[in-house]
This record gives sequence, C-alpha cells and structure tokens, in this order.
Amino acid sequence: MAAAPLLSLQDISLTFGGTQLLERAELIVSPGQRIALVGRNGSGKSTLLRIAAGEVGHDSGQRFVEPSATLRYLPQEPDLSAYATTLAYVEAGLAPGDDPHRARYLLESLGLSGEESPRNLSGGEGRRAALARVLAPRPDVLLLDEPTNHLDLPAIEWLQSELDSLRSAMVLISHDRRFLSDLSRSTVWLDRGITRRLDRSFSAFEAWRDEVLEQEEKERHKLDRQIVREEHWLRYGVTARRKRNVRRLENLSTLRRERREQRGVIGNVSMTASAGRTSGALVAEAERVNKAYGVRPIVRDLNLRVLRGDRLGIVGPNGAGKTTLIKLLTGLMAPDSGTVKLGSALEMAMLDQGRARLDPETRLRDALTGGGSDTLQINGQPKHVVGYMKDWLFTPEQANTPIGKLSGGERARVALARALSLPSNLLVLDEPTNDLDLETLDLLEEMVADYPGTVIVVSHDRDFLDRVATSVLMSEGEGRWTEYAGGYSDMVAQRGGGVSARAAAVTRDAPKTAAAAPQPAPAARRKLSFKDKHALETLPAEIEKLEAEIKALNDALADGNLYARDPNAFATKSKALADAESRRAAAEDRWLELEMLREELEG
Repeated sequence: MAAAPLLSLQDISLTFGGTQLLERAELIVSPGQRIALVGRNGSGKSTLLRIAAGEVGHDSGQRFVEPSATLRYLPQEPDLSAYATTLAYVEAGLAPGDDPHRARYLLESLGLSGEESPRNLSGGEGRRAALARVLAPRPDVLLLDEPTNHLDLPAIEWLQSELDSLRSAMVLISHDRRFLSDLSRSTVWLDRGITRRLDRSFSAFEAWRDEVLEQEEKERHKLDRQIVREEHWLRYGVTARRKRNVRRLENLSTLRRERREQRGVIGNVSMTASAGRTSGALVAEAERVNKAYGVRPIVRDLNLRVLRGDRLGIVGPNGAGKTTLIKLLTGLMAPDSGTVKLGSALEMAMLDQGRARLDPETRLRDALTGGGSDTLQINGQPKHVVGYMKDWLFTPEQANTPIGKLSGGERARVALARALSLPSNLLVLDEPTNDLDLETLDLLEEMVADYPGTVIVVSHDRDFLDRVATSVLMSEGEGRWTEYAGGYSDMVAQRGGGVSARAAAVTRDAPKTAAAAPQPAPAARRKLSFKDKHALETLPAEIEKLEAEIKALNDALADGNLYARDPNAFATKSKALADAESRRAAAEDRWLELEMLREELEG
C-alpha cells in the first residue's frame, strides 16, 4: 500500500496577466520521493513551487499538506534583510528540538562563518545562507528552486552529497542536468499549463518528452485531416438529408473548437553563430605566464597552447581566477611575467558572466542590433531584428521592452543572441548556461559543436562540459593550472577527483599519471632535415607577407562602391583574398608542426 502523500496539489489553475499559466496542474509528494520539476523558462515551474510552499494563492484546485509534516522552501531570491547575521538567519529556521549546532556546521561547509552581515552579502553568499537555513531542520519536504545558482563546482558537489544523505522528500528545479539526474527518482514535466509525470529519474526525461511530443503531433495531424473530410462532405455530400447535415455541421464545429483550444508547442530557439574569417592555426599560446593580485597568485608558470578548433573548458572554485585567466589568454590583460602570443586574424565574441553589457534601460531591439538600425548581419546576410527576435522566442510586442523588465532566462537569451550575432572565429563563453532552460541548453551544445572556430568556456555545469569540451583546464590551487584531455568526467577519471578534491592528493598522484602516459621512444623521433630547418626560418616572414597581402585586399574590398564600379575587380580580389587566407593557414599549420617537433627534440 502506497504511503499517504505529505504534499498534494490537485487541479491547480492560475491565470496571470490574462494568460492561463496553470491548468489543472498536479504535484503529489510522498515520503522519501525525489522529484525533478522541469519545463521551459516561463512555463510556471517557480509559481507552482511557490503554490506548493503556500507562498502564493491559486484560482482553483486543492492544496494539502500533512499537518505533522515539516516543509522548507528555497526561493530563487532569498530575503535576509531582517536578520543581523547569517547565523541568526539560519537559526530562525530551526524548530524546537532541532540540532542547534547544525546551523553553524552547514554555514561553514558552504564557506560562511555565520558572522556575515546580510547587507554585505553577494548573491552567491546569500544563496548559501538560504541553503543552510532550509537544510538545517532536516525537513520532511524540501522545495528547492534552482539550488545550484551562483554556486561553484565544489559547492555543487558538496550540496549534491548532502541532499543525497537526507531522508527528506524533495522537489527540485534546476538547469543542472547532472544534478537532476543524480538526485531525482521521478520527473514532473510542466508544459503549456498542465503537468505530466514520469516515474523515472531525469536521465530518462528527454527521450520520453520527445515521444510525447511526437505522439501529440500525430494526433493533431489526424484531427486536421478529420476536419478536412467533414468540410468536404458538407460542401459536396448529399444535401437532401438535412437533419444529418445539421448533425455533421455540429460535429465539425466541435472538431474546430477542439483544434482551437489545443495549445501548440512553443517554438524552438534558432541558434546560429555568425562565423567570421578563418583564424590562424595557433589561436593563443602562453609561455611561463604569471599573474598575482598582491601576494595571492592567480596564475603560476602557465604553459598552454590553444589551437584552431579547440573547445577548452576552464573549471575551478569561485575565486580561483577563471575570468582573469580568460582575460590573459585573449589579450585583454597583460601578465606580470611570461608571454601570451595571440594568433592571426582573430575575431572574438564574448559572453560575460554578469551580462554586464546589458543596460537594463536599453530596449530589446537596440540590445540585439547595437542601436541605430533595424537589421543585423547574420553570416553576411541582412536580417530584420523582429525576425531575429522570433528566432530567440521573443514576440514582436517585446521589441521596445527594456532589458531590465525581462526575466533572468530571457536576459540570458538576449546576451547569447547578441554575442552570436557578431562575426567571430573565437567564442568566449563565461558561464553561458546560467538561467537557460533545458531545450535552449541542448541547442547551445549543438551550436558549440558545429561552430567552425575556437571556443573557450567557463562553466560549473558538469554535463555541459562533458558534451562540448575537448579539454579541461583545471585549477589545482595556488595559481597552478593543469590541462586534461576530454570533458569533466574525463578530468575526474585522470585526476582521481572533482573540483573539490584536495590539491595535495593530485600532487601525490601526478607521478603515477605521468608514468602511465605513453611516451614516444627516442628512436622513433625523427631529426629536422635541412628543408625543415629552412622552412622554420623562412615561414614566419612568408606568413607576415601573406598577412600584409590579406590586409591590403580587405582594405580594397571595404570600399562600398567597388562592386558597383567594377564587379570583375570585386570578384578577382575576393578570390585572391580566399586564396591568400588559405595559403596563410597552410603556412601556419606547417610552421606549428615543425615548431612542436623542434621543441620535442630539444626537450
């Protein structure tokens, strides 16, 4: 016999701003259940969770909470303003009989002392204090809305372990797929106002969702065909049977009403990066780079080479210096010592973590176009801003909406849309997955995989790194960074632990890792021939000459009247430019191959 539910929402309906947000939605939570609540941004997940927590009301339906059950709710934006310290805030969530020492233990585990003033907390620190508050009582039901937001990887891994050790029933909203897959046992999908339940973990959700949508599309197609048949019968059927005609007319009216009332699937984001020219084979090379803030080392003796086509993931705890490292590798910041060499013909597009370039007063259309125009150039083709907005699931009515009025997920889409509209061959993404729904995450992964240039990405999303990264640059502490081949899981396998693993353990295991790696036998190494040595000496000058030729051709083609004045000259110069860029890329590839061989032989 199934246990009685601790929390029950049945037939919940809610209209918000004239739109039916929830329609007969249900959420049943029994003891020990772990439920992933999923759905697109704006589908009403947070609203349904707030109704479950008793924070907001609903138009119709029933909410039931077992009287003896304890329930705790983590909102996306916790309010600590009424408390003097973070410890006082957490202790206020304890009930009589709860362990008072657990409050300080949780705060310290999350990197807080308990003495912090809420007025001085960052968003991430406030999030950690709120997590400690809801976890401290070990409640019967935990309702967690984006618990991993603003957390770094060590905190996410700790939180996952802590939640896994609790006996509490849980309802989880998160964009972190690894987090959901590891913790959930059931999945509730909120889609177009209604809920569907799958009694399996989130790992099975995407395949199930696709099957549901495919079946729905088949049913819609069958209904459309039935309507066409009924319309044809009314026009061309036997008209003498008047009563039967009236009945079939009523049937047709019913079918049409059914079709109108069907809420179609919301469109998909159309995500395409605007590709620039082909960059050189070498994108960035760091040699013995050091950077420190005061006495605190951020980067120590870094040697790294980023080649065209690489997808480099950068991971580490908050404060490790990931953003500083990006600035060093892209030339936006000079190192204290050492050198960073940037490749040729680089065109960089950057998505910064704080979305700092999004002025809250700027209209949506101006944020996408840069202002002063209604069109964008996407892969060399003009596109009207309204059409581009639709590609990113914005309606034409939102064109003049200030950025500050958009939701977090919508602002994330705006930042991505703007970054991807700029021609580039180097894409730098700092926490690109923040606030994105699962469908948009899927498309972002596909875009990164298909992007013809080079990608450098900072992310705390383990699943995202597994799917896109060709190598991971990991912070080992004290300014040390190590590159591992593959994604996050590959890094963990090579390193013997995730981001939270102690650096000392890594140092201890490093010789074993090095010994296990196959080394080329000295006899297998070939010598540099006279031709190779000559190429090494002459190729840099040849590359420089080609770059000058490419610059001259680009300057000539920049003349907006050249095509109208002399179409043949325009075509000739365009062909010459493509040929020069191809020869430069081949020369750089050859030089890089020989330079790596020279270093290997000398090493």
